[in-house]
Amino acid sequence: MNKQEFIDALRNELSGFPREDVDERIGFYIEMIDDRIEEGLREEEAVAALGSIEKIAAQITSDIPLAKIAKEKVKAKRELKVWEIVLLALGSPVWVPLAIAAVVVALSVYIVIWSVVISIFAVHVSLVACSPVALAWGIACICRGGVAFGIAMIGAAIFCAGLAIFLFFGGRESARGTVFLAKKVILGIKKCFAGKEKAR
Repeated sequence: MNKQEFIDALRNELSGFPREDVDERIGFYIEMIDDRIEEGLREEEAVAALGSIEKIAAQITSDIPLAKIAKEKVKAKRELKVWEIVLLALGSPVWVPLAIAAVVVALSVYIVIWSVVISIFAVHVSLVACSPVALAWGIACICRGGVAFGIAMIGAAIFCAGLAIFLFFGGRESARGTVFLAKKVILGIKKCFAGKEKAR
């Protein structure tokens, strides 16, 4: 792929986003390609060194604030007619609560997911706290003559320590997964909101 094909493909991938942001980011990549060509790479090699267009477009999309995309899309392309304004006003008792409900449901799902992650870490902390207590209690029971109960308590302490280690890694991965999921959802919302502009 040469430089022009790369620029065209990237511009197509970013159609629908604010034009000045797209031009600025594409200018950055043009400069990067030109620098690599000056260093001795062929044009195709310089373009290939940048990586896939999908990853570059995803990075650019994540860098553009959602508010800026929304502001660009809300800008009136033409004056609204009187009947359109009336229709929007009359329909507002229906579409405004539905929009608010959709936002609240999405936020609730996100909070529930994080609640599960926090619960995993809470159980981890309680197991970490229980382990030394059970170990001390088991040793104390053995010293007092309750050998069977003391051994059971020491076994419970070891089990709690092992489970705490397991839950730590599980909690860490679930937190990473939740952050990754949130980034993907925001990226998807940006892409849906920006949409694709019709080719002129």
